[in-house]
Amino acid sequence: MKTRRHRIIVTLNTGAALLLTAALILMVNYLSYRHYYRADWSTTQFYHLSAKTVSLLETLDKPVEVTVFFQPGNVLYEDIHNLLREYKFRSPKLKIQWVDPDRDIAQTEEMAVKYQVTEPNVVVFDCEGRRTYKRTDEIAEIDASRGDPRIVTFKGELAFSSAIQDVSQETVPVVYFLTGHGERDIADFDRRRGFSGAAQLIERDNVEVKALLLSTEKQIPADCAVLIVAGASQSMSKPEADIIASWLRRSGRMLVLADAGKTSGLEKLLSDWGVVLRADTVLDPARTLTGREVFAAAYNRHPITEKLGTTAAIFHLPRSVEPDYAAQTQAAEDRPVVTPLALSSADGWAETQLEQSPARYDEGTEDLSGPVSMAVAVEKGSTEGLLDMQIRPTRLVVFGDSGFISNSGLTGGDTSLFMSSLNWLLDREQLMAIAPRPVDDTRLKLTRSDLRIFFWSIVTGIPASAAALGFIIWLRRRK
Repeated sequence: MKTRRHRIIVTLNTGAALLLTAALILMVNYLSYRHYYRADWSTTQFYHLSAKTVSLLETLDKPVEVTVFFQPGNVLYEDIHNLLREYKFRSPKLKIQWVDPDRDIAQTEEMAVKYQVTEPNVVVFDCEGRRTYKRTDEIAEIDASRGDPRIVTFKGELAFSSAIQDVSQETVPVVYFLTGHGERDIADFDRRRGFSGAAQLIERDNVEVKALLLSTEKQIPADCAVLIVAGASQSMSKPEADIIASWLRRSGRMLVLADAGKTSGLEKLLSDWGVVLRADTVLDPARTLTGREVFAAAYNRHPITEKLGTTAAIFHLPRSVEPDYAAQTQAAEDRPVVTPLALSSADGWAETQLEQSPARYDEGTEDLSGPVSMAVAVEKGSTEGLLDMQIRPTRLVVFGDSGFISNSGLTGGDTSLFMSSLNWLLDREQLMAIAPRPVDDTRLKLTRSDLRIFFWSIVTGIPASAAALGFIIWLRRRK
């Protein structure tokens, strides 16, 4: 009887000890869940967030929905997943949703209607209806020259933090498209002439788009962040050009898309800002397929082009857009700084004798030898490098073609160049000053002999060692 009672007591003690141990483990887990230390001990700290990003996330007071439309097989998928985990850890305001365009068909169609996403592999940031989109070329620089895509530079933190800062701000900039002179129409869905795709592209980046008929308004609206003159086919009146010139002198921002063979009435204004529009057409046999387009993959160094890499934009029979080098020789403290952006190759030239067939470069004529500039950026009044100066500089971007961003021309390179130019005009080229991170390509190179040794060591060596050790232990126990 005593033995049975003793066993019951021991069993109860053991059960109580196990319950107390389980309770203690649960308490420790709960406390560790609420109070823990998190650190990145990796040597590269590839996903470590900068102090600027942490400060941005900690002060975020509005929910931001992040929708990742990415194919799991994409080379950036894992890096984006790991980086967004760090963002989510820092702010409960972030709501992250992953959508596989190849498998989540119904959800993809729903999101495509909601966010107007027509291509995979984009990340959408949405805050109270204010949206912006980040494509793969904005997240990383990828080298696919060897067939297998390889990340060269990862810019995920810069892209994501800039997007969060952008959509969390309540003020939405307004971009006006000038009308009344045969310009491209932002409400036109025609593939060749229409600009509805460009308008949609701009609106997707949390920018409002409006049309402006200057003959009716008599002035540039006060909320105009950037004025776009897209492919004007008729010359505007001098009073209209004077209104634009006066607005530019007051730190205005303008994007001009000037087609070959067309006169917009802005030629004198652009000349005053150090830009020469010549009556010619740029041809480049080294960078063309049909002879009517020019693949522009050579860029000068500028904030607009620094993220483009070797991404090519396709201009259709563009005209040359050159700095006025004669004016640049004149001494002037506040002279506009004109930077050529997109260039033809050295084999290209600007043809002035358009009726000549076949077209060829003629020395001793007004033809310009390559490389020929087809786009320029202009800035005047920059205070970069000056302390405690907040003066907003005047900025212009002039392209020698408007067709490259028509509904049929919006390819990857065209989109990147156009949006990069617009972001520079909007002071959005780098909302968060976060440096991109180079990717160390560390590879284990093994010869056939090394692979053979590695294979037999794993398949035979390790199991044989375990078996030998077991056999030795069995022998010793028998003794």
